[in-house]
Amino acid sequence: MALMKTAVIPEFFARLKKAMPEPETELEYENFYHLLVAVVLSAQATDVGVNRATKPLFEKIKTPAEMVALGEKRLIGYIKTIGLFRTKARNVIALSHLLIERHEGKVPSDHAALQALPGVGRKTANVVMNVAFGEATIAVDTHIFRVGNRTGLAPGKNPLQVELKLLKRVPEEYRLHAHHWLILHGRYTCKARTPLCPACVVADLCTFKGKTVVV
Repeated sequence: MALMKTAVIPEFFARLKKAMPEPETELEYENFYHLLVAVVLSAQATDVGVNRATKPLFEKIKTPAEMVALGEKRLIGYIKTIGLFRTKARNVIALSHLLIERHEGKVPSDHAALQALPGVGRKTANVVMNVAFGEATIAVDTHIFRVGNRTGLAPGKNPLQVELKLLKRVPEEYRLHAHHWLILHGRYTCKARTPLCPACVVADLCTFKGKTVVV
């Protein structure tokens, strides 16, 4: 995959910004605790599936203390439609305990403190830091990994390589929302199986040689 020229990257993001002026996570939440739980649950699951499960859960549970009182068994009843639900339920209860014990029931605005919570890896911490606290982090999921490699914007063999390359190559003015633009672009345009290249606003800047064409 040819590397995208540095000179065209500002135009790449300018076009994505024009197409999506106010990009946001598609996970639904009422507070930062809900956001953290939703992101933990979203691993290897779709946002649509997570939202379907969390809607009735979040109507009842607002705080870590309420989640602990609910308990693992009853939590499973809410999230059993999501992949890896048993492990995720165990992690959500455990992280809720730690939020109470270490952070007065609040979601910490610190990357290391977030990653110390059960079920919270680098990607989850990056999402929370970005969405909740306005940090210019880039959380590399399957969509961003694909877009980074396919377009030539930030090729890498693993998510960390792609993340570090994006942090170097994305202009500072676009960094805060970059991961949302790339996720949404990958989810709806630069799809895994059949990218919608004819409808893509950055197709001429992309170095992908296998572009789909209108027949």
